[in-house]
Amino acid sequence: MEDVQLNDIAVFVEVAKLGNFSHAAQALGLPTTTVSKRVTELEQAIGMKLLTRSTRRLTLTEAGTLYFERCRHIVDEARVAHDQLLTMAVQPKGRLRISIPTSLAQLFLPAVIGPFTETYPEIECDLDLSMRPIDPISNPFDLVLRFGQQPDSTLISRQLVLMQHHLFAAPAYLERYGEPRVPSDLAHHECLRPDMTDAYSYWMLHSGAQVQRVKVSGRLAANNIGVSGRIAGQGLGITPLPVFAAMERAIANGGLVRVLPEWSLTPIPLFALLPSRTPPAKTRAFLDFIQPRLTESTA
Repeated sequence: MEDVQLNDIAVFVEVAKLGNFSHAAQALGLPTTTVSKRVTELEQAIGMKLLTRSTRRLTLTEAGTLYFERCRHIVDEARVAHDQLLTMAVQPKGRLRISIPTSLAQLFLPAVIGPFTETYPEIECDLDLSMRPIDPISNPFDLVLRFGQQPDSTLISRQLVLMQHHLFAAPAYLERYGEPRVPSDLAHHECLRPDMTDAYSYWMLHSGAQVQRVKVSGRLAANNIGVSGRIAGQGLGITPLPVFAAMERAIANGGLVRVLPEWSLTPIPLFALLPSRTPPAKTRAFLDFIQPRLTESTA
């Protein structure tokens, strides 16, 4: 095997991530022909085909997939080390691409994004509001925020906070249908869930050492906590809501009151998914900014 240059590995990693020579060339600031040539030379140096080329797209070979998974973290950490030296004495800067669940973005971001941009004026925030699964190989984001335990992948998973969930309803609903006194009473109420599948038809409630599993049902479902809160505010059912500062304001504004105040649902973790164990300064700045605000506001 011939000597392999780290720069050539970095070129291959960029091509593998973007799936296109011209896009990788643009990202690297190199001519497309140079990028293609360096990948070819890398393949010759290691004696194996890494990419299958066609007129429409590039795909990784089995060897290419393994090589990419092993090398991407090395390249990322080398870039971070370089960036940290260059930016040690200056503000974090650059475009920060973040994927965040729509409901969390609607309720939490308005309270923090203004102060964040004032603190870090050289960071541009490019926000994707979705819950779609993230492909670790073609992941275009610097940071992905997701609720719940995440499937195994090459993305680095870091728990930010455990979000407490309580039950809420409008006084008008409770006046009409009565207030649940014990968890089993929920079986006779309109319960708002993310969807109507069996996975969301059971609520696990906790009170100290007591745990009760209750089957619930209802005629309405919405996979957005902000919408669920507004539906409950119209007197249409009981809904679980996460408790943090922005949500508490929405609860108060919606005229909701807590149901079964001695009981809470199982807390849901919020995870940060990262392409590298050593994220760049702009990503660390955002995480360091939002984490205490999430932690302080949960109850």
